[in-house]
Amino acid sequence: MIRQPKIESSWNQQLTDEFSKDYMKNLSKFLCDEKIKQKSIYPPNNLIFEAFELTKFEDVKVVILGQDPYHGIGQAHGLSFSVGYDIKIPPSLKNIYKELYNDIGIEIPEHGNLKKWANEGVLLLNSILTVEKGKPNSHSNKGWEIFTDSILKVLNTKRRNIVYILWGKKAQDKCKYINSKDNLIIKSAHPSPYSAFNGFFKSKPFSKTNNYLLKNNQLIIDWNVE
Repeated sequence: MIRQPKIESSWNQQLTDEFSKDYMKNLSKFLCDEKIKQKSIYPPNNLIFEAFELTKFEDVKVVILGQDPYHGIGQAHGLSFSVGYDIKIPPSLKNIYKELYNDIGIEIPEHGNLKKWANEGVLLLNSILTVEKGKPNSHSNKGWEIFTDSILKVLNTKRRNIVYILWGKKAQDKCKYINSKDNLIIKSAHPSPYSAFNGFFKSKPFSKTNNYLLKNNQLIIDWNVE
């Protein structure tokens, strides 16, 4: 399932060696064993690498790093913080939308699908790309973190002037892979209801991102998802 993933060609060129490494073989075996045990794993197989399908390597302007997929039925579809059009908007995304409105005045959307951001050049990346139904963080330390670290490393090596939006301590631990001289790192509290009032609100990540892109002669992100 993982050794020959459906992954967009520009990313496949950058990451092809990862799929032959021992950690990925072990991760593949773990996921296969979980399926044999008839455990429900999210997102569906065909959507695990959706973030890379929608945002080509050369088109990445922004990386928004999440922890792991939503663990409710039908929620996860391969993009961090995003849910399908017919799924109730999760609390963290509600807070992201509130900050979006307070920061740049975009009206709060009626759905939680962030595909439009992905098409704008926002890589909606989770540190862990799968999860067991009803068990958040259940696939941590199985190998996904190594894979997503490699993504940050290759972006840091071969691209520059990217905005990295790191919400919460776990995301901010990835700073060690990012050259802050050639990129912009935006850090704040996580948008979860448990922490949003501790520095996420009023952090203005969307205007800061677009100001940086303008300064570096790039097209800004249209943050409207409607």
